[in-house]
Amino acid sequence: MGKFLSDWNRTHTCNELRAANVGETVTMMGWVQSYRDHGGSIFIDLRDREGLTQIRFDPGVNAEAHQLGETLRSEFCLAVRGEVIHRGANVNSNMETGEIEVLVQDVELFNRAETPPFEIKDNIDTSEAIRFKYRYLDLRRQPLQNNLMMRSRVANLTRNYLSQNRFLELETPILMKSTPEGARDYLVPSRVHPGHFYALPQSPQTFKQLFMIAGYDRYFQICRCFRDEDLRADRQPEFTQIDVEMSFISPEDIYELMEGLMQVIWKEEMGIDIPVPFPRMPYEEAMDRYGSDKPDTRFGMELVDLSDIAADSGFKVFSGTVEKGGIVKALNGKGCASMSRSAIDGLIKVVKPYGARGLAWFKVNEDGWQGPIVKFLSEEEKKVMTERLNLEVGDVAFFVADQPHVTNPALSALRLHFGDLQGLRKEDDFSFLWVTGFPLYEKDVETGALHAMHHPFTSPMPEDKELMTSAPHEARAQAYDLVLNGTELGGGSIRIHDAATQELMFRNLGITDEDAEAKFGFFMDSLKYGTPPHGGIALGFDRMIMLLTGSPSLRDVIAFPKTQRATDLMCDSPTTVDPAQVDELHLRLK
Repeated sequence: MGKFLSDWNRTHTCNELRAANVGETVTMMGWVQSYRDHGGSIFIDLRDREGLTQIRFDPGVNAEAHQLGETLRSEFCLAVRGEVIHRGANVNSNMETGEIEVLVQDVELFNRAETPPFEIKDNIDTSEAIRFKYRYLDLRRQPLQNNLMMRSRVANLTRNYLSQNRFLELETPILMKSTPEGARDYLVPSRVHPGHFYALPQSPQTFKQLFMIAGYDRYFQICRCFRDEDLRADRQPEFTQIDVEMSFISPEDIYELMEGLMQVIWKEEMGIDIPVPFPRMPYEEAMDRYGSDKPDTRFGMELVDLSDIAADSGFKVFSGTVEKGGIVKALNGKGCASMSRSAIDGLIKVVKPYGARGLAWFKVNEDGWQGPIVKFLSEEEKKVMTERLNLEVGDVAFFVADQPHVTNPALSALRLHFGDLQGLRKEDDFSFLWVTGFPLYEKDVETGALHAMHHPFTSPMPEDKELMTSAPHEARAQAYDLVLNGTELGGGSIRIHDAATQELMFRNLGITDEDAEAKFGFFMDSLKYGTPPHGGIALGFDRMIMLLTGSPSLRDVIAFPKTQRATDLMCDSPTTVDPAQVDELHLRLK
């Protein structure tokens, strides 16, 4: 170790040396990426997080070093000292350091390596389970290293941008009170308070509002949050968000601030000038045109509501649906008439997960319309459909008839499916959108109970405040989501800043005064002491990096992610613990 510190100080990383360095004596450190014996000289590619450099062991320069070089294999960790020489006719234009190589004068082997369970290279055909079990090896691969290095840079850009805009980076507790915010809490039993539990934060919501009440005016935090919910490609049980709160503002201030942040990040990381201001779209319009409150606006193929003409249709599925309060919507599959009948029938798999019981369709051919429902359509219906759907020869019209909570997401999924099928969702296109004017509440389809569309601290639109009493299901929220390419990048709102409105919000959500006091008493008390108007937003940091890198999953931009079953295969967690630990926490397991 003494030799390492005193005699082996690294001078260059594995992606620094160029032709201008020829003749210099350098010291480099890293891992063996590949090994080649050319009948005398031995060549290795030395790798660190920055890249690769070719290293040559020549017996005429240092026989002992050459002898050691003969023993090197993949993932051995070592240091080399030598002279930078030009590769002459053997320049490798595929390597950034391909003009040069380092002729070894001395070498120090730090550690040998067993044969890895998979090859450390960019593209590998290895199961995710094996990669996660050996995540420390997976993280040596350049794609993941690039993702995590970008993650670090974007975090720094965010901190610098917000600090320059007078924000304070402040921390909020990890062990906090369990409060209902939608998903399940992760609970932590207290040893010193038997039968009592902390919760890991789903978000720092109440605490960041308390900072505003305390007069700190502008807060931000790049923080860890936890939700015990079912996982998807864009969800993890623990995740990171850029959390922001401001006092004395309107939504316009949030829009301007976040648009500026996106401009900085995309310019610095992607070299792209993002145009501002971002388009804005009311929630109702987004649902009507795209069937989603997070529409991908990189392409058209919008949904068309045909409920008015479907109400009197001879096709009983359409008319019966409208009679029961449902809707009939369609989209035009442009140029899809070449699809086979079996391929079209297979599309039911796309819409069925959203509750759709069927997918009606017809083709527009040169010799007329073809499909199962054509015989039920009148000439007037055909005329209206042709105009509204912009139907041309070669198109296929697809229909879903059901209640809005089924029709909209089902057709939205089909739209995205065709967007992928036709190559319309290009990774290097970035389409930002603000979705605004969300309902304050959403109604449970089965029970009719009201739930907060965002969270229970969201303020109503000033003009809709009275509706909280007379018709709460009609009230709109001062809430906004930032959407990018069909992904919700973040969401926020102007907050309730008076106790009376907050109490009314809780009552409308079925939270009794006693429950509100038990769960939010500290927060309700704080609203009585000169609370300023305030609002904020939280951006999904992992999702942002996923979109910036073009990664298919959050797991590719998080250093140590969980599987879809919320397990850590490397650490083998969660796991059982010693019964004495459970007993110490005053718990008994079923």
